[in-house]
Amino acid sequence: MADLAQLTAETFESRIADETPVLVDFWAEWCAPCRAIAPILEEIAAEKAGKLEVVKLNADDHPDVVQRLGILSIPTLILFAKGEERARVVGARAKEALLKEIEPHLS
Repeated sequence: MADLAQLTAETFESRIADETPVLVDFWAEWCAPCRAIAPILEEIAAEKAGKLEVVKLNADDHPDVVQRLGILSIPTLILFAKGEERARVVGARAKEALLKEIEPHLS
């Protein structure tokens, strides 16, 4: 499976404004739950290709974005559609539970 694209503070706004919904994984190197859900996110990205884009943003490298969005713990997954937050999942979840949260927001 391919690694997911990494966002930066500079690319964040333009990427979440896309027509295709974007699921952003806010993570950090030291975060064990973040590492645990990485393969799940790669599976979802492959299965939902064309309907959903899954990307990552390193919370330690971009604290300004994290603070602006009010993220208090990681992993936090936020689904954006046309720049607007549609769903937020805090903490590691099983694949089925994660899909249950985001699928209602996919076209």
